[in-house]
Amino acid sequence: MTAEMLILVLLIVTALGFDFTNGFHDTGNAMATSIATGALKPKVAVGLSAILNLVGAFLSVEVAATITKDVLNIQQTSGDAKGELVAGLDANKALIIIFAGLIGAILWNLFTWLFGLPSSSSHALFGGLIGSGLAAIGTSGINWHGILAKVIVPALFAPVIACIVASVGTLIIYAISNGISESKRERGFRNGQIASASLVSLAHGTGDAQKTMGVIALALIATGHLDSGSVAHGLPFWVVLSCAGAIALGTWIGGWRIIRTLGKGLVEIQAPQGMAAEASSAAIILTSSAAGMALSTTQVATGSILGSGLGKKGAEVRWGVAGRMAVAWITTLPAAAAVGALCYWLASLIGGAPGAIVIFLILAGLSGYMYYRAQQQKVDADNVNADWDETTNSPVPAATEQS
Repeated sequence: MTAEMLILVLLIVTALGFDFTNGFHDTGNAMATSIATGALKPKVAVGLSAILNLVGAFLSVEVAATITKDVLNIQQTSGDAKGELVAGLDANKALIIIFAGLIGAILWNLFTWLFGLPSSSSHALFGGLIGSGLAAIGTSGINWHGILAKVIVPALFAPVIACIVASVGTLIIYAISNGISESKRERGFRNGQIASASLVSLAHGTGDAQKTMGVIALALIATGHLDSGSVAHGLPFWVVLSCAGAIALGTWIGGWRIIRTLGKGLVEIQAPQGMAAEASSAAIILTSSAAGMALSTTQVATGSILGSGLGKKGAEVRWGVAGRMAVAWITTLPAAAAVGALCYWLASLIGGAPGAIVIFLILAGLSGYMYYRAQQQKVDADNVNADWDETTNSPVPAATEQS
């Protein structure tokens, strides 16, 4: 096996690893409120979400096309050399850029999962790629216009819009159902939650699985295994299938720490609020996917849940938890970028396939350590709905912390 092919194989494995972390990191976006209100049992919820993420991944390639051209400038976009790598960039260097960016994204995903923070997997990926691209090529290696239009602007407006829509939706729902007894209202809206949460899972698959498809496609384009012009019309079936399977498996595993933060830590939520939040999230995510915007489903879902709290009179919003989430959002891009840049510098310092193997082993070691730490204070389907400890605002239930 040539050095280029070895790096490509490691990259694809790592990309699917990112897709897996994306799945369990973002399960809460769809299912946290349904689990919190009892509309779905925890394991049933993650199983349903996994199936719908799998289906959703086959529905579109718009976001995948965005990833191949709107983040990094590693290929010519016009002229006779359209689709070829830019001057000064060979296939190995391009692969290491993408590889290092993926490592930055995965490590940030695992770090925020460990602390139960619902940060954006999408922005972690973009941050990692931007950092490694800057380290390798400089500012010319980044498509700043694409980043601004397809990433930064949606990141600023999407959670605000989601918050407003969910808040208004919650107000309307409670106004319409005001004369209904609380028990009947809860029972009815729990059924509605199942439908709206399912739609969010389907929407998540159409958006987030495609981001990994786009990364793999970018690597295949860099090595000449794929024509850049063909991406908008479809991707190789094995790419779609493997990415769909990886995100579905991650979703089924369940990111219980983040599910707990979103379902119990941000707002004490009831079924009508949950349905309003999920319906708002689904509408915004599906609209953005159709437009090719690589939107953060985490930010949309969190904004919607926050809005459902603001829209219900007397509802309790834990602003301390919301503040921690906001800090995670702000630091995601630069933190993942820093790790991506460090990984690129280390790999390029060692050089070739050995450099790729070293950063892959670093990824495996740090991932294993964070998983080990999480097992010491485990959050799972059995304690995900335990009462929230407001003295610590930790996703780990108090009984678990003491054990």
